[in-house]
Amino acid sequence: MSRDHLILHINGREHIVRGDGIYKTLSNYLRYDFGATGTKIVCEEGDCGACTVLIRYGRDEDFLPVNSCIQSLFQLDGASIVTVEGLKENGELTPVQESMVACHGAQCGYCTPGFIMAMTAMFEKCDRVDERQTREGLVGNLCRCTGYEPIIKAALQVDGSKTQKLRDRYPALPDARDAVRIGRFYAPTTLEEAIAFKREHNATIVRGGTDVGVWINKRGYQAPAMLSLAKIAGLDELREDAGTILAGANVSLARLELFVRERIPELYKILSIFGSPQIKNAGTLAGNIANGSPIGDTLPYLMVADAQLELNGGARVVPINSFYKGYKLFDLAQDEIITRVRVPIVRDTLRLYKVSRRRDLDISAFTAAIRLRFTDAHIERAWVAYGGVAPTVIRLPKTEAFLAGKAASVDLFRDAGRIAREEVRPISDVRGSAGYRAQLAENIMAKFAHEAL
Repeated sequence: MSRDHLILHINGREHIVRGDGIYKTLSNYLRYDFGATGTKIVCEEGDCGACTVLIRYGRDEDFLPVNSCIQSLFQLDGASIVTVEGLKENGELTPVQESMVACHGAQCGYCTPGFIMAMTAMFEKCDRVDERQTREGLVGNLCRCTGYEPIIKAALQVDGSKTQKLRDRYPALPDARDAVRIGRFYAPTTLEEAIAFKREHNATIVRGGTDVGVWINKRGYQAPAMLSLAKIAGLDELREDAGTILAGANVSLARLELFVRERIPELYKILSIFGSPQIKNAGTLAGNIANGSPIGDTLPYLMVADAQLELNGGARVVPINSFYKGYKLFDLAQDEIITRVRVPIVRDTLRLYKVSRRRDLDISAFTAAIRLRFTDAHIERAWVAYGGVAPTVIRLPKTEAFLAGKAASVDLFRDAGRIAREEVRPISDVRGSAGYRAQLAENIMAKFAHEAL
């Protein structure tokens, strides 16, 4: 049996959502159905942070900042949501809100609720923050008139011990583990049910929805059916086993980032600039893989690490280096689902690169992963993967073969760069010309040599 409605709490009040209402974005529902107009809608792409709310997905989780403009209600069954209106205690402003007023952290005020929500999330885990924490915590919030200095100053002056944590004020809902089926949306509780639904309805799987949400808002995208894996036990697994990280399909990029910090520092550095906290709290590693973008930021590492994808609970295992058959074409049948990713921890010499117009919160123009295994001063084996230079992220077999067996030197890598340039076929778009990307494909080899040798 399955429910025919969603259950969620908004600022402590229970809401039941039925029928086509489940396809509304959370931001529109908050403003037009719930009347919480403090939540602003600006970009509807998850870029500006004006729509930021705090969401607690499960009983053991903290409230996390998430972009409500690209979250559909059907993703939120069993969630507890707090908007800027829900922060007040006995009608009084919180220390975060008071500090924003005292430090003149608002001018037009349109971005202000989002900043306050993101800032509040930081104080859920501590009572004081430094400037680095503040800048990292507010990466996903843009302001065009106030300027960031008074906003950062406001965060530094907050004493979080003077207010109750939201996790204590708004207890989580009981685990909503029962299945939900509403029209063309299904959130089953077993993998077998999910596989059958995907096969029969050609369903789009949505977890974080950080890309699909943009398609819905900007392209009017409507899938034949929507499938959620959120209620399937075991898909939130994240652990290390014999030098390999096992990450279930529901593992968020934020969780993965913390998990690899000491285990794979190079991947941690890439994830730290992958996107905003709002994006990483929602998006998943499996989603980044299944999206198949030629500039997917996790893919170069996964390729040089020879990661593997478990489909349908391990019924079939596909090496990621053979998963992509072309642009948005995968070695994945209609009745198959990526349920877990095996991510080897690379101990060899490794560097990862991301080139974009901005350091933070930007889509890559070019990405690269270069991995070397040495015997004495000679390269025993090389792995090279580039993104942004072909319809998919690709390995460079000619460049790898050229490097193997040779003594490492800067001149060797300059020559390798010229070979790499010949292996790629980039195109021109708004993020860079084909010539620019080809030059990057060559130059990154010399950069690697100067950094790593």
